[in-house]
Amino acid sequence: MNKDQVKGQVKNIAGKVQEATGKLVDSKSQEVKGTNLQVEGKVQKAYGDAKEVVKDARDAVKKAVKSHS
Repeated sequence: MNKDQVKGQVKNIAGKVQEATGKLVDSKSQEVKGTNLQVEGKVQKAYGDAKEVVKDARDAVKKAVKSHS
C-alpha cells in the first residue's frame, strides 16, 4: 500500500461520515461536501492503485531481466 491509497480511503470514509451528518442535521451543503470528499478519496485511491500496478510491473521486469543475465 502507498500513501495515496491510504489517504484516499481515509477521505472516502470521512466523506461518508460528513454526508451522513449532513443528512442527520438536514444540511444539503454538508451532504454535498461529503459526497465530493468521497469522490476525491476514490480518485486518490485509484491513483494509488495505479501506482502500485506500475511498481509491481516494474519490479517484475527487473526480476525477469536479472534472471536472464
